[in-house]
Amino acid sequence: MLRIHFTGEDLARLRMAPGPDTLWETILSFHRLRDRRGASVFGEWRQETRARLSGETRLLSAVVPCRGYFPDFLTPPRGPHSLDAGLERIRETGPERLNEELSRLPGGRPSTGWAASLADGCTTQLGRLADALAAYHHAAVSPYWSHIQTRVDADRAARGRALLDGGAGELLASLPPMLRWRAPVLEADYPVDRELHLGGRGLLLQPSFFCRRTPVALQNPKLPPVLVYPVTHTQAPYESPPGPDRGTSLGRLVGHTRSSVLHAIGNGCTTSELARRASVSLASASQHAGVLRDAGLLVTLRHGNSVLHTLTPLGSALLSGGTPPAPRRPQSSIPERSTPATM
Repeated sequence: MLRIHFTGEDLARLRMAPGPDTLWETILSFHRLRDRRGASVFGEWRQETRARLSGETRLLSAVVPCRGYFPDFLTPPRGPHSLDAGLERIRETGPERLNEELSRLPGGRPSTGWAASLADGCTTQLGRLADALAAYHHAAVSPYWSHIQTRVDADRAARGRALLDGGAGELLASLPPMLRWRAPVLEADYPVDRELHLGGRGLLLQPSFFCRRTPVALQNPKLPPVLVYPVTHTQAPYESPPGPDRGTSLGRLVGHTRSSVLHAIGNGCTTSELARRASVSLASASQHAGVLRDAGLLVTLRHGNSVLHTLTPLGSALLSGGTPPAPRRPQSSIPERSTPATM
């Protein structure tokens, strides 16, 4: 079990990642590729991906085991960077860190082959690893990125609603069942026993499409704390086909495209997320949202340069066939700030 210890300052610095992380998804998808479980979610993806791969898996297998620990340098702290920028961060990893983290692999420090040269800090082999990650990403992750973003966006919307309703405590309590908030500790199903004291640094919550069953944390406690957890892979409201009578009736009432837009809002989304979910252009999503807003079916809040659309009770009732949404149960209050724990 992993136990993450929060102080009041950590709760104040709790934050959600702005979207899926390219390198976390790349590495965790490589775990899923070699895992036979979860066929209903990943089976078709595995079949399609294997057909596109060449020699990338042989290289990556040397540093990313089938399960368990993989080196922290493969998932550098998130920033406003593209995949190429993240890979450049990997290429900048120093020899001391390479040796230290590769020595933690289940079989110990690689002693032969290209991985041994990598552990010695060979920049040529480090570049070769980055190139293999790029090729694997383009084969296994990039073709599905829109769907990955949609699932992560839906999870972020649900966590954001919990945060608005009850603050950081309710956000933590809303996480998937393998995570349990028992203030001031977040407990997680984990392959080993581990205590992580945040010590006022806060925590980044990173929802992930390819994470499965248990969350993932960086091994080095001195790195910026991040907890990667799996999104729920049951169908979201904007993916669930409505009942035949209800879907047809709603489509006749507001138009089939506008009906799809209304379903796509789910627990809330920005205009760009709405366009991606409903498979319409950004301009079309904005136009349809305006019509639905004027009809009292959604409300739009502006935050900086973006807006967040959420359903009104009338909009929710229309989608649910007149059934009002169930009231939310209040969560326990957040504990008072305490003295940061030592590492």
